[in-house]
Amino acid sequence: MNSIGKVTEDLINRSPFLREAMTDDLINISALARKLRPEIEEIIGKEVKEGAIIMAIKRMTPGLYHRLNLKITKVMGDLGDFLVRSNLIDYTFENSDSLKTKQSELIQEINKDNDSFFALCKGITETTFIVNSQKKDDVERIFRNEKLKSHTNDLASVTVKLPKINTEIYGIYYYILKHLAWEGINIIEIVSTSNEFTVVVKQDDVDKAFKILMQIKRGN
Repeated sequence: MNSIGKVTEDLINRSPFLREAMTDDLINISALARKLRPEIEEIIGKEVKEGAIIMAIKRMTPGLYHRLNLKITKVMGDLGDFLVRSNLIDYTFENSDSLKTKQSELIQEINKDNDSFFALCKGITETTFIVNSQKKDDVERIFRNEKLKSHTNDLASVTVKLPKINTEIYGIYYYILKHLAWEGINIIEIVSTSNEFTVVVKQDDVDKAFKILMQIKRGN
């Protein structure tokens, strides 16, 4: 038979944002208990007093999220330089044998300009190319016979240089994306390497995204 404490903890753990907010004492426990009570009673199969749920919540240990935040906060303070690029566009095409050849042609065109931005994200069924808007005519010419699945204009990117230890600590990407999500920043694309992390957003959001990332670095 499930205990009130076990059921309460399982329900709260379904929402990482909620568990983190509890760790930071940002949640009204009484209000949370009232919200959880109907679902807890349904699972346990009997009436449960609100006070019992409140006690179960208070007994929960900070656990994983507290320990994880301590590690990640330290890493965030060691973030390297940020690089912002504007006037970007992206194209997503359905994968095909001919797409590989066209991809090489595009790379040759990109290499003619040392200041060009280029990112490639290859999935199982589709491939996305992110380039400077000045390369629009080249992309559309080279891939004119390929099946276009989506295209977005007016994009910008923020690239963050991560400390090498980032590959040894899980949750770093989640930590960054969480803060952007809380501020209503919509992520269009994500590009990453071992020690670099790039978020692509709408041009109108790039200043706000940069400010949020700077706040993360400073620990504010």
